[in-house]
Amino acid sequence: MTPVNTLEIRGLRITLPGTARPVLDGVDLTVGPGETVALVGESGSGKSLTSRSALRLMPPRAAVEGEVRVGGRDVLTMDAAELRAVRAGKVAMVFQDPRAAVNPLRRIGDFLTESVTLTKAMSRADAAARAAGLLRAVGLDDSVLHKYPGQVSGGMLQRVVIAAALMGDPALLLADEPTTALDVTSQAEVIALLAGLRERFGTGLLFVTHDLDLAAAISDRVYVMYAGRIAESGPAETLFARPRHPYTAALLASTPRMDGPRGRLAAIEGQPPDLREPLPGCAFAVRCPLATEVCDRRAPLPAAAPDRPDHRAACHHSDRLEGSNADARHH
Repeated sequence: MTPVNTLEIRGLRITLPGTARPVLDGVDLTVGPGETVALVGESGSGKSLTSRSALRLMPPRAAVEGEVRVGGRDVLTMDAAELRAVRAGKVAMVFQDPRAAVNPLRRIGDFLTESVTLTKAMSRADAAARAAGLLRAVGLDDSVLHKYPGQVSGGMLQRVVIAAALMGDPALLLADEPTTALDVTSQAEVIALLAGLRERFGTGLLFVTHDLDLAAAISDRVYVMYAGRIAESGPAETLFARPRHPYTAALLASTPRMDGPRGRLAAIEGQPPDLREPLPGCAFAVRCPLATEVCDRRAPLPAAAPDRPDHRAACHHSDRLEGSNADARHH
């Protein structure tokens, strides 16, 4: 029997009042059991909204279509009790700023244990023991339980927030740019920690980031998002080595590298499309060097590479990108 995906998003379309097109436009995405999937794109592309849909955290007055299945159950059609159970145990989120996620006036031990004790998932004694064990798993000692958030560093507090996310033994962990507020050393530590915890606890991980190098370091598969649509998806190694969408290639070309050529970094000219304007064609067409008339008229459907069925791109000219300078530069 084929195992049920930890997260399966199908045809997710979210429209907000006053917009001419959906904020998310037919998003398809899966995370398998114990798999790490990266969701990459510019700010405003819809990454965070896609990840938060697993908890049904939608903007006010949003019109929602499609399916968001967690462990085979559609979150979008759950009643209040089912949704509380998902949020309390099956799915957990690590946000960008750890200090925004905690109450500065309460001890860290209370922060870690309150969700599972309030829902009566654990006794206070069991919750305290699990909190201490998870702190050790993230590289901290039990003394942190008695401290206040202001008494630990940002890197330590992000570890605390990760431990809190694991308290309910979730099947799916959503990490929404969890290293943005940290220094470079702490970033590397948190990335290694998440990878280790995924292996140890078998948790599916959806890692949201705008940093392609981070995505390459941690993920099994990658989805590249642009203007509310999935532009490209595939195994991380293949996608970064042989991009089939001009947006992915442009992101790679604009990523600074120590061993890269000297001089000004490449930049993606122009701006993402305005939500107040309709978008009949490809969202990236106005910024794309490969764009032709068909790109303005008709939105491309995702299609697999001829020799790589699990590597898909929504581009009318993917085959022109194969073997180009962009491809050679990253192969």
